[in-house]
Amino acid sequence: MKSINQYYYNLPSELIAQNPVNKRHESRLLIYDFKEGKINHRNFFELIEYLKKGDILVVNETKVVNTKLEGQKESGGHVSITIINKKSSKQYEAFVKCKNPQIGNKLFFQDGVIAEIVSKIDFHFLLNFNQSIEEVLKQKGDFTLPGYIHNESYDRKRYQTVFAFKDGSVAAPTAGLHFSKTLLDRLEEKGINVEKVCLHVGLGTFAEIRDEDYTKYKMHSEWFEISKKTADSINKRKGALYVVGTTSLRALESASQKNGKVKACAKETSLFVYPGYKFNLNFDGLITNFHLPRTSLLLLVASLIGDKWHDIYESAIKYKYRFYSFGDAMFIRF
Repeated sequence: MKSINQYYYNLPSELIAQNPVNKRHESRLLIYDFKEGKINHRNFFELIEYLKKGDILVVNETKVVNTKLEGQKESGGHVSITIINKKSSKQYEAFVKCKNPQIGNKLFFQDGVIAEIVSKIDFHFLLNFNQSIEEVLKQKGDFTLPGYIHNESYDRKRYQTVFAFKDGSVAAPTAGLHFSKTLLDRLEEKGINVEKVCLHVGLGTFAEIRDEDYTKYKMHSEWFEISKKTADSINKRKGALYVVGTTSLRALESASQKNGKVKACAKETSLFVYPGYKFNLNFDGLITNFHLPRTSLLLLVASLIGDKWHDIYESAIKYKYRFYSFGDAMFIRF
């Protein structure tokens, strides 16, 4: 049996980054050369030394939106909801965080917004609202941070990439957070082409796989879009193709045909990549953050480099890299 417990590691809590670094491009970068089997330790702004004129970097231009509202139950107790899916103009699926949420409970928020819990769906609930909440979320809502970040005073701009453009993500495509406008300008000056895809990241990205046999895991679906411009640029490239983030890679692979060509499209994907998967996409490297154990993201990384992920993560821990959303990055070069 292919056990998910093979993809567990112990991480000292002090290595879980609670704040972004002062400047985006000053985070650290662990570089793993797949052909030579070597690990090098650099700074993220030194990434440019490994890229050549004509190479392509693909980034995810999704933008994180406000999905969290704070309010009260009828009893006066505090409640926090995170919207995960819109069913209609007044009906949403949401995570509800309060003491003992029950069907029939009414929840009260700012600007006269009232919700009623009408049913339970797995680990979340279906809520009926007395009005559309789009504008309230924009004006009074907040980002939904992963549970391992306890700092609420961070600059909200730092949980968006500098190329964030299309509203829709619950969570940031974290590999892209390391790119500053300064670094992007330097890449452009060197003749490196930055192309964009869009995949809206859902909360499922943080989910721990609970099936011991991970091949039975049902992957969450996420909406993505690849333009004809991006697809043509990738298909006609002369240089190397480097993918920024597991979200970008998931989008590109979902749009890749057996001949390796990327097709322009806009649709949902529930692609689950785990060790043994054979990629259609021909690419030369992946830039990604360090991921939580027993998650689909770590399995995707392991599908590229096999058991070597253990050595890489052990090295990152030994050299005190910062982990997860606000943490440092790794660059896998094939």
